[in-house]
Amino acid sequence: MRLFLLGVAVGAAGVYLAERSPLWRPGGQAAAGTPEAPAGSEAPAPASRQAGHRDGSVSRRRHGADAGAGAATGAHRTAAGPLVAGAAAAATAGTPGAAAQPAAGMALPEGPARVALVIDDLGRSLQELDALHRLGVAITYAVLPFESQTSEVVAALRRRHDEILCHLPMEPTSGGNPGPGALRAGMSQEELRQSTQAAIDAVPGAVGVNNHMGSGLSADAGSMATILGVLAARGLYFLDSRTSARSVGFRVATALGVPAAERQVFLDDDPRPEAVAAQFDRLLELARARGGAIAIGHPHPQTLATLAAEVPRARALGYRFVQVSALLDHPPDAPR
Repeated sequence: MRLFLLGVAVGAAGVYLAERSPLWRPGGQAAAGTPEAPAGSEAPAPASRQAGHRDGSVSRRRHGADAGAGAATGAHRTAAGPLVAGAAAAATAGTPGAAAQPAAGMALPEGPARVALVIDDLGRSLQELDALHRLGVAITYAVLPFESQTSEVVAALRRRHDEILCHLPMEPTSGGNPGPGALRAGMSQEELRQSTQAAIDAVPGAVGVNNHMGSGLSADAGSMATILGVLAARGLYFLDSRTSARSVGFRVATALGVPAAERQVFLDDDPRPEAVAAQFDRLLELARARGGAIAIGHPHPQTLATLAAEVPRARALGYRFVQVSALLDHPPDAPR
């Protein structure tokens, strides 16, 4: 009998201590956020997974796979209330839509996740600008330097004090035509330098440059060093559009002390509204996981209509829209 009573007492003490332990949960599961809890997260996909935009260097099937992955999570379409990185991210750990949590060891960003939208291929029409301005958020506008209405588009953007990029045409690997004033692999260093200067001069007020096409030239470190040397001399930043997984633009820019960034998502390689919406969801997931993310889109009617629906939803969820200049990597001694 004494042994029986002793066993009961020891068992009761064990249950009491277990219930007071922070690792205990009914059903024997560890509390979320403890070392025993599964991470339940996925590291952000590298930008190269979507490389190939408009140059044809990566198939649409690959883009479609990325879009499908974003749609499958449903993370942002079912979320409610502001999503502020940190407490809100921790609160959703282990729930549907938490797949974009930072990887193990990555600190949660402070404050709202930031999103930068870049609209490429401007300069051919003024019509899209009103629709973009009606979105009511910060946008960075990339203007082709030698198109039929480049000067009118630039003047309209400058009147509104928008952030402007020179959308610099570069040679692709696909043989496609990047348009007038394109920089090509066969050019000498001086020709590359002069052509870069002429393109920037054609987009007055530009604070940076991103490449239009360029899957071929952006992989050539020597050519990119010449081109980015012009940006360094003018105090401009570089956004690597990542039209090729082999691009060295970002690496060369930072080595030269040029403030730089890379895009993470292409919104509309597949122009169907449901595909654009899925890529927009992917953008939000990456922004939430990383603290900020950059997407490139185009002034297609389907893209503009999708953004008109998706941007207000993202703002309601607590995402903050910023210009690309707010998400730059500044090398030591680079101007800010």
